[in-house]
Amino acid sequence: MAGQTDDQNRLYQRDPNYIPRVAAVHDMCGYGKCSLTAAIPILSAAGCDVCPVPTALFSAHTMFKDYTFHDTTEMLPGYLDAWRKEGVDLDGIYSGFLGSAEQVDIIRRMYREYPRALRLVDPVMGDGGAMYPTYTEEMCKAVVRLVDGADLLMPNLTEVSLLTGLPYEGQDLNDDQVEKRLARLLEMGARNVIIKGIDRGDGKLRNFVASANQDGAGGKRELVHEKLPFMIHGTGDAFASSLCGAVFAGRGLADAAQIAGEFVRSAMQHTRNQPNYQERGVSFELDLGLLTGLVG
Repeated sequence: MAGQTDDQNRLYQRDPNYIPRVAAVHDMCGYGKCSLTAAIPILSAAGCDVCPVPTALFSAHTMFKDYTFHDTTEMLPGYLDAWRKEGVDLDGIYSGFLGSAEQVDIIRRMYREYPRALRLVDPVMGDGGAMYPTYTEEMCKAVVRLVDGADLLMPNLTEVSLLTGLPYEGQDLNDDQVEKRLARLLEMGARNVIIKGIDRGDGKLRNFVASANQDGAGGKRELVHEKLPFMIHGTGDAFASSLCGAVFAGRGLADAAQIAGEFVRSAMQHTRNQPNYQERGVSFELDLGLLTGLVG
């Protein structure tokens, strides 16, 4: 999948003897496969040292009827102060689900304090045309501030709409509609964009990659995966985490996105054999060795 063009889209040159250190700025769910419970093992399987920055604590993810939610905003400044005092260094800052609008300023603080770290943004705000239950219009407007300067932005179609103000038109977008959205996000300052989850009803799922250092959205790459006949919670976090892991393994963007898609598809197939899989979420444990092999 990685030709000469994709080789030029490598965001990270991996020293095989070095383990890159990545801050994972996400929530933690006690039950349900998502966020840090996905990011930590998946990035580790790809050869990264994962440093969690918990943005919220949930008893279970928000697809369950009953869950507890604790916003960690107040503890994070001291948490990061301690890192600085100890001389912690970072190669990447990978952000996802946030507990409050104020946490955008905390991420931007990390950008200032770790200027050489890659900025990997999964703007986790909603799905299926709707915001997640703990999000507000204020929070979504704050997340827009993470687009400018993002080395890699990884929204689904709902999040594209929330970031750009363009209408949410479902999952079946044609090439012109995709290019318009890619172009808007690049104009907003993202350096590389991967839009996830285009479904044209042909048994395939499509992701599209575009980079500011190419011919705008006209230089997009289309990546096609088999669509399985069921949906599972948490696949977006598994995709983004494995994509980031492949990036830190030194793979080009299109190659990394292809690897992430294959990892998630295989994990979904194993998930169907688990009890309560539709509520609990994607079970990727049996596929962590596959990911390690795919990233090389």
